[in-house]
Order: sequence, then structure tokens, then C-alpha cells
Amino acid sequence: MFKGINPTKLYLYILYSLKDSCEIIMMNNLLETIKNTPLVKFENLSKANSISIYGKLEYLNAGKSLKSRTSKNMIDWALENKLLKQGDTVIESSSGNMAIGLAQLCTYYGLNLIVVVDPNAKQSTLDILKVYGATIEKVKKPHRTDGFLGARLERVQQLIDITPNSYWPNQYKNKQNPKTYYATAKEIFKEFNEAPDYIFLSVSTCGTLMGFANYIEENKLPTKVIAVDAKGSVLFGKKPEKRIIAGHGASIPSSFLDTQLIHDNVQVTDLDCIKGCWKLLHNEAILAGGSTGGTLIAIENYADKLPKNSKCVMLVADDGERYIDSIYNKEWIEKQFSLSPEKIKALTSKWQK
Repeated sequence: MFKGINPTKLYLYILYSLKDSCEIIMMNNLLETIKNTPLVKFENLSKANSISIYGKLEYLNAGKSLKSRTSKNMIDWALENKLLKQGDTVIESSSGNMAIGLAQLCTYYGLNLIVVVDPNAKQSTLDILKVYGATIEKVKKPHRTDGFLGARLERVQQLIDITPNSYWPNQYKNKQNPKTYYATAKEIFKEFNEAPDYIFLSVSTCGTLMGFANYIEENKLPTKVIAVDAKGSVLFGKKPEKRIIAGHGASIPSSFLDTQLIHDNVQVTDLDCIKGCWKLLHNEAILAGGSTGGTLIAIENYADKLPKNSKCVMLVADDGERYIDSIYNKEWIEKQFSLSPEKIKALTSKWQK
């Protein structure tokens, strides 16, 4: 009956259909909607890979990404512990989604926001931040050993030192980061009658990864966690290389990562991310960001190692509308990767292999 329908539209249709027969929950404010995102099966991709692939639609959070959860958890904790008050200034380093999540939170709570970005920041992200009233600080040169992330963190510390009544949430070391995704994991496992076999998670700060890993460990669940890292990232001891697709990977080690709780880690290229985004679009009508595309390709590349009909879960981390001028723009792909029209067509085609 519902074959071929956009999963997001189906979810909203069901909610609307049931509105007269069930209690409608009234939220006190927009921020209360940052939780309980739907989990959907990728029916077409599951059939193609002989496994069951499920995606948790994190782009349906208020800030259109999973980083809305992190932002809310860190800012709420700081307010509750009197580290922040109305009128204070939040300062953070971000490649995009965290900055937007923080901008939304700071606007609601009456806080000022300074975001430190680098030349890789998308113009669409900067435009959104400006609308929210955030101040943007852009570093122009990478740190001599730690890349642009190191340069951004160095600038954050400088700003903290000279800005009165300022607070650095520090997503890279704040324990509220992994605690956020402990709760997200609980949502997912509640949806299954039995634990899924594998969870594939894109990594950057590794807060999401360790939140899930800690939940699985503490509840003695059989689910195996696979970390999906960017080629060129140093998180698992590899040498740094140039990366174009933002939102995953890192140029400095993670303070959260505990490899003993991880079953395996895999790397995906920038082109893998693009390919995965287009596959998700063509097969499931879902428009997602780069790290999500990379995670999908990681699952497909790993599928030969998995028992048939294994249940695999991934996060649809953010909304692909923010990547219309890059990942979903064939001229941009050609410019960035010097690909021939034939290769671009193969990469973005509905019938790609």
C-alpha cells in the first residue's frame, strides 16, 4: 500500500490519520521536539543488499540535524549548573550543524553566540547563522600540526580569554556530548523487539559513537558497533589527508574514544559520501548530508561480512537541503574532483553500482 512513499511523509501521514483516535501531545516549546525521531526501514536498499537497513531520521529534530540534541543537552546542563545565564556569550568551534543547533538554542534562551569556523564552512551555514544573529569568526590558516580544527580551537580559547561572561561548551570534551546519544540509543532499542545486529555510526568528536557504545555495554546487548570514519581523519591512527566533505572525521584525536567498546572501524572517501547521498535519494527519496551518505556506503561495503538478513541501523544525521549547492550539484562535483561527465553520471545515477 505504501510502497514508494517518502518515509518522512508516511510518518506524518500516520500521525495525522491517528489524530482523532489518540492523544495529541502538546509541547511547551519548540525545543521539546528535539527527541523521538522516527526510525524507518530502507526497504529498497535492504532488498538490494540482502540485509535490513534502518535509518533514524535525525534531520527531523528542530535544528534539522542530530547536533540539535547535543546542543540542547550541553546548554541545558550549563544553565542548570549556573555556568550560563541570560545575556552571557557562548563560544564554540563548529563545521556546521553544531553551530546551527547552538544558534537555535541561544536565540531561545537569550544568549549571545560566537562561532569559530574555517574556510571549509558552507555559505548556506554562514547565512543561517547570520539570520540567528550569531557572530562568525573565521580562521584562515590551519594549525601547524592539528589542521583547521586545531586552529579553530586555538581561536576559541583566545576569545574565551577576552570575552566577559563567556562560556565554551566544548563539544570535544564535554561529557554531556556522549550522554546525549546514550538517550538516543535507548530510543532505537525501544523500537526493536530484539536488539539490532549492527549499528554503523559516523564519527567526528566520537560523542555519538561512545554514547551508543556505552548504552550497549551497560545493558549487555549483543549489538556490534561499527565506526565510520572519513579517509584522511586521524581518529583511528591514520595519517591526515585533505578532506572536502565536512561533518565527519577529525584532524585531532578524540577525548571520548574507547576502541575496546567498538567492534570495528571503516573509512569512506569523499566520493563515497556523495555516492551514498545520491543512492539514498534515488532509492528511498531521502535527501541527507554527506556523513549519512558515507555511512550508507560503509554498510554496503561491509555487507559481505554480515549474515544474511542482519538488522543494521544508521543515523540520517542531517538535512540534505544544506548541500544542494555541493553534494547535489554536479558542477560542484566536477570542479572539486575533476571528474569526467561520464564518471559524474555514474556516481549520481539511479542505476549506479
